[in-house]
Amino acid sequence: MIITDTHTHLYSDSFDGERREVIQDAINNNVKRFFIPAIDSETTQSMYDLENEFPDHIFLMMGLHPTHVKENFEEELKHVEAELDKRKFYAVGEIGIDLYWDKSTLGIQQQAFRKQIQFAKDRNLPIVIHCREAFEEIFEVLEEEKDDKLFGVFHCFTGTHEQALKALSYNMKLGIGGVVTFKNGGIDKFISEIPLEEIVLETDSPYLAPKPYRGKRNNPVYILKVAEKLAELYNLPLEKVAEVTTKNSKEVFGI
Repeated sequence: MIITDTHTHLYSDSFDGERREVIQDAINNNVKRFFIPAIDSETTQSMYDLENEFPDHIFLMMGLHPTHVKENFEEELKHVEAELDKRKFYAVGEIGIDLYWDKSTLGIQQQAFRKQIQFAKDRNLPIVIHCREAFEEIFEVLEEEKDDKLFGVFHCFTGTHEQALKALSYNMKLGIGGVVTFKNGGIDKFISEIPLEEIVLETDSPYLAPKPYRGKRNNPVYILKVAEKLAELYNLPLEKVAEVTTKNSKEVFGI
């Protein structure tokens, strides 16, 4: 059995001092692949360091996170483009729109989102979307951009059944993490109506730890709790959930 964590910030300083142990613990428990989203230029070297230490397990993305779209976003996008031109990445991400922290940057967030979608299309790469309090704004951009080259993952999906179907209509898989285990998360009420072939697993560690670890640092090994919850909701063996979602991740990320 192999489980894939399609979204983990393993370079986070939350893991300082025990990063190797955290990764090895996950590997020992069949979590074999870790997809690492970029935040901004300051995270680039840390991502490369991770890849150097665990080359068989770490798969990197490149992008500018919407909460880091500031006055210097055009300079940051030049960095993203330069890195994409230098070497192989598995996705452009995480990118999108976040209106939870700062609504005043919506205009430049939209610009950065569109530009990075174009980076992905030009390189036949998937996008990994960050959406917080911005479903309509995200869908507006995706509606403009939809074509055969648009595909990817709707990371940390927390929307409604209707929003899930709309996300799928843009050729996105749904990234399902710890929220599916929350009593008030909501997605557990309908997720089994979504074909498992449209889902990938993720932790977003160190954030959003699943029950019974909610409120603590999330570790990649906790993805097992997410997989177990989906096995319960879909009434399938854990091994089947692991097999299908890992297959889905390989198709999206091209490995």
